[in-house]
This record gives sequence, C-alpha cells and structure tokens, in this order.
Amino acid sequence: MKNIVIGTAGHIDHGKTTLVKMLTNINTDTMKEEKERGMTIDLGFAPLNIPSGDIISIIDVPGHEKFIKNMVAGAKGINFVLFLIACDDGIMPQTIEHKEILKLLGIKNGIIVLSKEI
Repeated sequence: MKNIVIGTAGHIDHGKTTLVKMLTNINTDTMKEEKERGMTIDLGFAPLNIPSGDIISIIDVPGHEKFIKNMVAGAKGINFVLFLIACDDGIMPQTIEHKEILKLLGIKNGIIVLSKEI
C-alpha cells in the first residue's frame, strides 16, 4: 500500500493527541478552544516521516461523545487504527462507541495502545 492513513480512536483523555505528538512532534490540537479546554474538538492531521522516505498520514480524532460526528468523519478514510485505552481508566463509553464505529466502517487493521499518564 503506497498511501497509508493511520487514525486514532478511544475515549477522551486516553492519550490520542499525546501519542500523535510523540510520533510526529506535531500537536494536532490547533484551535484556541482545544488548547483552553484541553480536549480535541475537531480532526487533527500530522505527517509521519518513515525511514523509506514515505510519509504516513495520521488523523487524530476527538474522543468526547459530543464530537462523535467529527470522529466518524476522520475514521472513514483510515487504513489502520491506533486504538488507545488508558491503563488507569480501562474501557470507557467512548472506547466502546469508537470500536463499534470502526466495525461499521469495516476498519479491521490496527493495534491496541495501552497508555498511562507520565
């Protein structure tokens, strides 16, 4: 596959945006309101340069239930998902909602990322 799009999924505050920043050095929360509230509201995009010279596109989606439409819009075009679950929270309501949305969209490839605030 030449063009790869990786998306995030998971409950709010489980580390999706932090993981994208760690991988790409880009904070995908660019809106003033996102920074003030400390939560992703809209889709965020970041390129991930890999050693072959190719670029993988990463889409960071919101985890809050009020922004589920934005999550669906971002998840529609992904090939692979980084599905985050915080070790200190476990499976939460949006964890389940995101899993069901990915299933409905036919997205079957991905990994579960266990996260923990450091």
